[in-house]
Amino acid sequence: MKILIVGGGMGGTILANNLARRLSHEMKTKKVRLTMLSASDRHMYQPGLLYVALGRASTDELYRDQASLLEPGIEFHVDPVEEFDLDKNRVKTKSGRSFDYDLIAIATGSRAVPEEIPGLAEHSINVYTEEAALKFWKTINAFRGGRIVISAGVPHKCPMIPPELTFTLYDFFRDRGLADKVSIHYTYPIGRLHSLEPVGKWMQGEFDQRGITSETLFNMKEVDGEKKVIRSIEGAETPFDLLVAVPGHKGMEVIEKNNLGKGGWIPVNRNRLNIEGRENAFALGDTTNLPISKAGSTAHFEAEALAENLAAIVKIGSPVRDYDGKVFCFIEAGKDKATYAMFNYTTPPDPKPPTKSIHWFKMAYNQLYWASARGLL
Repeated sequence: MKILIVGGGMGGTILANNLARRLSHEMKTKKVRLTMLSASDRHMYQPGLLYVALGRASTDELYRDQASLLEPGIEFHVDPVEEFDLDKNRVKTKSGRSFDYDLIAIATGSRAVPEEIPGLAEHSINVYTEEAALKFWKTINAFRGGRIVISAGVPHKCPMIPPELTFTLYDFFRDRGLADKVSIHYTYPIGRLHSLEPVGKWMQGEFDQRGITSETLFNMKEVDGEKKVIRSIEGAETPFDLLVAVPGHKGMEVIEKNNLGKGGWIPVNRNRLNIEGRENAFALGDTTNLPISKAGSTAHFEAEALAENLAAIVKIGSPVRDYDGKVFCFIEAGKDKATYAMFNYTTPPDPKPPTKSIHWFKMAYNQLYWASARGLL
C-alpha cells in the first residue's frame, strides 16, 4: 500500500513519523511505502518568528534539515506537488514526476495575504515570514514614540498572535523608557477582542490594566500611507504612527489552482479529516476549512488522530478514532509572563492569570519543538 504525505510542515512531519512507527513492520516487509513530498529541504519553527521580531532570537535558530526530522524508511523528496488528480489517486510534481497512492494526506499549510488589503503590505509590519520578522525588529528598534495600531484580519495563523503582539510590544517600549511616549490601540474584525470569547474577556481585563485602547467590528479595507490612517469596511478611520498587522490568510495557491477548496481551504469531515466525498484522501493543519484555530497544536493533535486512523485502515481496513477538535495554545502576556488556552469542539478555553512559570515553559517548548516534530512529545 502506498501512503503519500504532501507537505513537510508540523502536521505532515508528525503524521509521517507517527505512521512510520505504527507501520514499521509493514514498511520493513515492503507492504507499505510511505512517501513525503515537500516544497523545502528545511523545516521552520514558525512560532519562533515572534521572538525574531522582538530581537530575542536569531533566524538560524528557527531551522532544521527536514530529512533529519524523519524516521528511517520514509521516502523524502523536495519536489512540491503542482497537480492533484484525486479521482485517479495520483499527483504530479514540479519536476514532472507522477506519484500514485492508495492513501493521501495533504498538509500544505497557509500563507498571509497582506497584499489583498490596499496599502497594508507597504505600510505595516507583521511576523509571518523571516523577512517580515527582521523588518519588524528593525522598525520597532528605531521607533521612538507615537500611536501603534495593531489590526487583525481573519482567518489568520496562530490565534494568539494579536494579544501576544499587543502585550509584548507594551513591555518592549516600557522597558525602553518609552511608556509615556507610546500608546497602543487594538482592532479586531468581530464584535469582541478575540474569536474565542473567553480569551477576549481575559484580554479586556489585561488591556484595562495597561491602558490599551481597542475597537471591535473593524474589518480592514485600506491603508492610506500618506495620511497614516487605516480604514475599515464599516466606515471607521484610525490614525497610526506605526501599523502592526495580523493579515488575513489563505490556503496555499496550489490548493486553489486545483479547485480543492475555496480560498485554499480544503473541506474535510471535522472528526475523521477525510476530504468531503472521499474515503482515501485527507487534509490536516492549516490546510483544512475547519472553523478552529490554525495553530501548530491543531496540526499536532490532528496528525496523531489521523496517524492512528491511517494505520488502522492499513491493518484492519477501517478508522478507529475521531479527532475531537483539541487545541492548546500558549499566550505570551508580556516579556516574562504567559498563560494558555486549551479547548476542543465542545469545551471552551478558560485562560488563567499569566505567570512567569508558564512563560518559561513556553520558552522550553521552543527547544522541545524538534522532539515534538519527531512525534516524540
